[in-house]
Amino acid sequence: MKEVNLTELEAAFQAKIDSEVRIEPKDWMPERYRKTLIRQISQHAHSEIVGMLPEGNWITRAPNLRRKQVLLAKVQDEGGHGQYLYSAMETLGHSRQQSMDDLISGKAKYSSIFNYPTLTWADIGAVGWLVDGAAIMNQVALCRTSYGPYARAMVRICKEESFHQRQGFEIMCVLMKGSEEQRAMAQDAMNRFWWPALMMFGPSDADSTNSEESLKWRIKRHTNDELRQSFIDATVPQAELIGLTIPDKDLKWNEARGHYDYGQIDWNEFKQVVSGHGPCNTERIAARKKAEEDGKWVREAAMAYAEKKKARKAS
Repeated sequence: MKEVNLTELEAAFQAKIDSEVRIEPKDWMPERYRKTLIRQISQHAHSEIVGMLPEGNWITRAPNLRRKQVLLAKVQDEGGHGQYLYSAMETLGHSRQQSMDDLISGKAKYSSIFNYPTLTWADIGAVGWLVDGAAIMNQVALCRTSYGPYARAMVRICKEESFHQRQGFEIMCVLMKGSEEQRAMAQDAMNRFWWPALMMFGPSDADSTNSEESLKWRIKRHTNDELRQSFIDATVPQAELIGLTIPDKDLKWNEARGHYDYGQIDWNEFKQVVSGHGPCNTERIAARKKAEEDGKWVREAAMAYAEKKKARKAS
């Protein structure tokens, strides 16, 4: 049997990527490609699951039955998104249990935005509009990511996330048409969530350690700063339309660039939150740990049933 040179395998792999042919689980891939995908997909899945917590906290306190129903459906969607993504990650040989253990131990990360509290009902609007809006900006591009299972999972996720974004914007619209107190509540939510939403795209391109390789392999299609700029350009006119003020004194339209210029992001805050020192980091991980422990008997019972069924078939 002819021995295949590693360099030839890598060249054939890159040629596939360059030809827009998706990589499937049984295809040969560089180990760094596999590890990069495991890190990114698991982080994405954890973000969906942890992201249920700040919104789930408001289901019983939503202002009316319709709002409760819509928020409940949204939280259920997020749980489903996490399951799609864990399934895609498992095709790379990384178990769901190991990924959850990594989350609880602090080894695996999730989106920094979910370490901020939702203090008022307006925060649920801000999360839906800004946070899901930022997520969609990133995730639409991921529908064309080079790894097949990840790309296919993202198609359905993006369709559902678009409803979440509209739901959040509608909440903010209603509040801005309401009383002075309601408008102040909406502006306060904007003030607190604007900058963390911009941080969701990750560090600036100059400080990003993984972007170049991810772009080469077409795991990502755009840099962090490109996505952040697109989000700002799309969101500022929406805020102006309903009368909200963006909390950035340096924000202005740059005619020459055809984009908005914006102020400096506090990257020290971003690093603090990502490293586990955000307002709700401890609370979020504690909630996931409790859920993992409380659900242990269910997983064990399911596994025992599956083994028993398998033994019956074998006999």
